[in-house]
Amino acid sequence: MTSTGYNTRPQILLGDRVFTREEWFQEAEQARRERAQLPFEEKIRILVELQRLARDWGGHPDIIVWQI
Repeated sequence: MTSTGYNTRPQILLGDRVFTREEWFQEAEQARRERAQLPFEEKIRILVELQRLARDWGGHPDIIVWQI
């Protein structure tokens, strides 16, 4: 905290957690590494789910959703 009483370090609020920018990037990198370890089949399942979200919530009925 500075003498003015304000915290000059940017913080990110996500849910009930508060991150510094550095902590946010560390968390994001850890999550990326965990997703990289998923089996190929699970990655495809997630991709298809994202295709459905884009089609249904994104208002784009012309988006192709793979049939698996």
